Amino acid sequence: MDFIRKPELEGQHAFLSPSNYHWVNYSHEKLKERFSAAMAARHGTELHEFAHQAVKLGIKLPKTQKTLNMYVNDVIGYKMSSEVPLYYSENCFGHADAISFRNNKLRISDLKTGITKASHIQLEIYAALFCLQYSVDPYDINIELRIYQNNEISVYEPSSEQISIIMDKIIDFDMRIESFKNGGF
Repeated sequence: MDFIRKPELEGQHAFLSPSNYHWVNYSHEKLKERFSAAMAARHGTELHEFAHQAVKLGIKLPKTQKTLNMYVNDVIGYKMSSEVPLYYSENCFGHADAISFRNNKLRISDLKTGITKASHIQLEIYAALFCLQYSVDPYDINIELRIYQNNEISVYEPSSEQISIIMDKIIDFDMRIESFKNGGF
């Protein structure tokens, strides 16, 4: 039999995907809830892409107390780079929404489009990854972490010790994962 190929679907998954089969047990209400959550996630991705393009092009948004506008304008104002990969190993890396490092001050900002309260831990991990990747001692710098969410800005300055602890955990866990990959348990 010649099977019909659909190259345009490669790497994609349908909402009603066989590999995520739990939907077969959904009620109509649960289906609507899950679909709404998926659409909100897609919208969040689109907002991140829009913000990245606005920053890249240096286009400020109207000065309002709206999350997106405050984020884009601050990232441009602080001369930050957006969507920057921070890499320690194939086991531990991520993309900072916005980051800058000048005059011994590391700034990392995160745009949150969902309603669930965000944690600064994600940003602390980005700071640890930055220090590992660029061989920067967290005790030698100042760090400012910002979360933009629900039309508010949450500013947090983590301790150097906290970033150092996360760095040590990244190194330790990465070594353990590599050992697991090689059959060690």
